[in-house]
Amino acid sequence: MSQKIAVLILHGAGTPEKNFADKLIERITEGFAKKLTNRNAEKEIVFEPVYWSSVFAPEQVKLWEQLQDYRDLNYGRLRRFVLEFLADAVAYQPTRLGNQNYDKVHALVAKSMQRLRDRAGHQAPLCVISHSLGSIIASNYFYDLQFKKENIGMETKGCTNSNALEQCQTLTLFYTLGSPMAMWSLRYIDFGSPITVPSPTVKEFYPHLKGEWINFYDKDDILAFPLKGINEAYKQAVTKDIQVNAGGIFTSWNPLSHLKYDTDKEVIKPIVDGLVRTWKRINEVK
Repeated sequence: MSQKIAVLILHGAGTPEKNFADKLIERITEGFAKKLTNRNAEKEIVFEPVYWSSVFAPEQVKLWEQLQDYRDLNYGRLRRFVLEFLADAVAYQPTRLGNQNYDKVHALVAKSMQRLRDRAGHQAPLCVISHSLGSIIASNYFYDLQFKKENIGMETKGCTNSNALEQCQTLTLFYTLGSPMAMWSLRYIDFGSPITVPSPTVKEFYPHLKGEWINFYDKDDILAFPLKGINEAYKQAVTKDIQVNAGGIFTSWNPLSHLKYDTDKEVIKPIVDGLVRTWKRINEVK
């Protein structure tokens, strides 16, 4: 029996449909199957989307409706996206109060990690695919596990077990799409410290496994930035920044490209290559 790969997917800012990851999963599965023609990709990769915006969505809808009722505003679609992006970012920030959203969102991630453990195994290599604000959530979640366990909230602790997968010990692949992480680095002295990818403990389970952190950005996406230029720590931590041209004829040349990374071949192919390479190494297939 082969060892499966666990894939965690976090959406970006705003309130997507609950099936937000379906197209991305379909494209990755198809690409994986083409690379490994004698394998059933659906059995080798276990996907778990995290619908974290459910924590904020009801209040955002209420706020948007109240603002619309109060005044007629131009650029409704773009304005709502900006409102949701900023509202998510502000509401997610940790506070000194109990029952905070930071803990609630991370508890959802922890529950998803539990499901990955059940379906892929306690020692499954972990791949994280995160878009936009989802990359900040993923980074914070795994940073707390790696370096700041005192930051982990009570609700998240209650959903986290001691096995290797849930403790971030098998984190191998990290893909950030349209990430605003460079802006978040302003919160810290010298622009902060990144997570370690792959996790240093991966070699305890898979001695010859190589991981990577690839950051995809579109130069027309005003919310996305390359990460290796933040500071020396990020330069060492991020494997590479890849510039892509996300979107089609109506979106690839403007800020709406921020919403199109999951359909871009320049994004899908490196992710598939990383998954295939990892699967072959852990299952000793040439």
